[in-house]
Amino acid sequence: MRIVDLRIEDVAFGGKGVAREQGKAVFVPYAIEGEIVSAEIVREKKQFAEAELVEVKQGSPHRVEPQCPYFRRCGGCAYQHIRYEHQLAIKWRQVRDALQRIGKLKDVPVRPIVPSPKQYAYRNRITVHAQDGVIGFFQRDSRRLLDIEHCPISREEVNRALAELRARPHMRDGHYTLRAGSEARVFAQTNEEVADALRDLVVDLISPNQEVLIDAYCGAGFFAKALLGKFERVIGIDWDKFAIAAARKSATAKETYIAADMEDVEAAVSAGFPADSPPPALGTSAPTTLIVDPPATGLSPNVRKAIVELSPTTLIYVSCNPPTLARDLRELQEKFAIESVTPLDMFPQTAEIEAVVHLQSSR
Repeated sequence: MRIVDLRIEDVAFGGKGVAREQGKAVFVPYAIEGEIVSAEIVREKKQFAEAELVEVKQGSPHRVEPQCPYFRRCGGCAYQHIRYEHQLAIKWRQVRDALQRIGKLKDVPVRPIVPSPKQYAYRNRITVHAQDGVIGFFQRDSRRLLDIEHCPISREEVNRALAELRARPHMRDGHYTLRAGSEARVFAQTNEEVADALRDLVVDLISPNQEVLIDAYCGAGFFAKALLGKFERVIGIDWDKFAIAAARKSATAKETYIAADMEDVEAAVSAGFPADSPPPALGTSAPTTLIVDPPATGLSPNVRKAIVELSPTTLIYVSCNPPTLARDLRELQEKFAIESVTPLDMFPQTAEIEAVVHLQSSR
């Protein structure tokens, strides 16, 4: 393989630096825009090439020393070599660029990114893998395990659990989720401080005195229960029966939680109303709010179609993947106007980005 000198022009979603060589895009991990680097081309395709960083010949003023001894080998973090304030700038730009390039959205009102109070020691859970006496994370771009004794982005309680796991005399091969106290079978955000900021943001975006809230992908009711005071009726939908059971434990008379597949969201919503009282707000001018918080794959075509047909007055889209968010918004913009987009840094040091989009019906 050949080694080339490159000027890094940008940092793409996923964390790799982008350069040009003979008109072809070259992706280089652990590089920062503005740097001149030496890189080895390891894979070459018709439209792009992938390279490994060999040497930073002219470094960025935003480059810092990583705090993790496993950085560049572990597949978890992508940005420990970048000063935190610049990580935020990169992620903000990636959200905006995805909306413009994939979503074909112009003049998107992207608000300042919400930072994490903690840049390290914030994760309240991790999943490690054990195989043939090795306990840790997968190496970057590989299914080989890297032995890990301590994870700097994880909380002290999690690292203590990791040490206890490693101390077991006879470890079975498998996957082990280590937690800092949260309920084992119910999904919760891994960065509690930013999760609180996310919840508060969603609460602030929604006006009071609403009729119906439909909280899709509701989990244990993270958003729904924070919004009870603003709605006459709340319907939560999630495929996870354990999360729905947790939501029902503290449910008030105005709350209904349904274990259902989001592919049939209309049937699930209808199930939240008595037979003699059909949902009055769906598809009408009544003030209905829909919150969607899908997995990284985004909304399926069926769910996007159902959202258009339900026609809520307010739509809040919580995303953990800017490209699929942009794809979905491209279709939804036919019926909804984007009021604001707010990125949040739920996962410092990694390439992951959270975003909240506030949309209003444009009918």
